[in-house]
Amino acid sequence: MQEHLDALEERMQQLQQAMRSAQLARDSEQVRQLRAELRRTQRAWDALFEQAEDTEETSADDGTRRILSENKPAGQPPVVLPAREQVHQVLTLLAVPAAPKLISTVHEAFFAGALAPSRLTSLRRDEERSYRSAPGARPYYLCPALTSDLLSPARGLLTVSTWPLEQRIVGPLSARVHFLTGALNIADAADRVSGGTLPLPARHLLLHYARNIPGAQPPAPHPTEAGLPIDLTLLRRAAQDELALHATSDSTTRTQAAARARRQLDDAGLLFGGSFQSARRLRSVP
Repeated sequence: MQEHLDALEERMQQLQQAMRSAQLARDSEQVRQLRAELRRTQRAWDALFEQAEDTEETSADDGTRRILSENKPAGQPPVVLPAREQVHQVLTLLAVPAAPKLISTVHEAFFAGALAPSRLTSLRRDEERSYRSAPGARPYYLCPALTSDLLSPARGLLTVSTWPLEQRIVGPLSARVHFLTGALNIADAADRVSGGTLPLPARHLLLHYARNIPGAQPPAPHPTEAGLPIDLTLLRRAAQDELALHATSDSTTRTQAAARARRQLDDAGLLFGGSFQSARRLRSVP
């Protein structure tokens, strides 16, 4: 949770600096848009901070429950987090929009418990319904990525509301950029696995990325008892090299789309996208 607070604080600082620049440039419209986003970010920070306080206040009880949990009879099922929290864990690891199948696969590789893609089917609608009934009541919402051209929900891609708007938009090159970025973040997660031995689902996931990034595998890999070797250093280097080719163009597209979205969409639209009925009109407005 601390990392999310840090990210929100960093975002607020960026927005404040951007507001000062816009004020010096006498761009009142840009100041208005940035101020609105700053207020939304502040509300998200407040909600998350209150949740962190509640967690600290109940830490003693949590410790007691943990001890009791460790003394449970063998075979008793472990406590499973709600689906939205499991999805949030995965998206935080990936740091890019992701489809339900990938979310489920990454969860199986690095987190406890199962997360079937079918559990995510109605999640986005539930999140939007919750936001519209009580905006800002939750520290974060799971929302769709927005398309850079229509500013409408991107089919099957989930993001986190506390991410910067630019990070929640997808353009023509974003699928590849997100694949490469995901490979880097998954490699980092693999490095953090305690004991140094990757579980089989994590190995399969890394091999999937390595096979789909040129130069990410050794020239002539030889299978071992644990399967094909995985060179995380080679995977990172190959992903970074290709990412350098696409990142600037993709970032420019998403930044321009984000600026347009801030002018055209309300608070709910910035999270869940414009309606398909108005998508064509929004696309035509500069």
